[in-house]
Amino acid sequence: MTLPTPTLHTARLRLRPFADADAGPLFALHSSAHVLRYWDSPPWTEPARAERFIMVCREMADAGTGARVAVERAGDGAFVGWCGLIGWNPDYRSASLGYVLGDAMWGQGYATEAAHALLRWAFETSDLNRVQAETDTRNVASARVLEKLGFVREGTLREDCVVNGEVSDSWVFGLLRREWRPSAVPTAAGEERRQVR
Repeated sequence: MTLPTPTLHTARLRLRPFADADAGPLFALHSSAHVLRYWDSPPWTEPARAERFIMVCREMADAGTGARVAVERAGDGAFVGWCGLIGWNPDYRSASLGYVLGDAMWGQGYATEAAHALLRWAFETSDLNRVQAETDTRNVASARVLEKLGFVREGTLREDCVVNGEVSDSWVFGLLRREWRPSAVPTAAGEERRQVR
């Protein structure tokens, strides 16, 4: 079963399948220790990682196990980051949300806007029932993004990540179809930073 990667439009953003030309900005994003401060793996050091990431995005779509989209500003085409639903399980009707935005894009509501568009697409075009997300407990801004989207904090995974010798905890969030609110999403400045892993 394939899961065609969508092209979606919001008031300020365009979400689209990754292109080969995205490898440069994608590597810049994932090689930044500042951007990946709360990520569950270290920053990339090899540009080839970006090409592999794009290839895996295409493989996930072909296998029907996920959809990751590049996010760009509608006005000027600037690369904002990416957003995705992975681990799509048709038996459990579940998937996991993740996103990473460049630090120049933080605090402008882009993470909420992009994730809302992707969730709306998923809930409207599939029988998806549950979406899960995890974020480092120190990443309070990303937790706020998830709460704005309707996610409920369900628990804490204690010391579940070790990156470069640093141990951290994660919050687990869940969003159920019956709790999903497809109405317009707020995009107030200052509402998000960094990423959900």
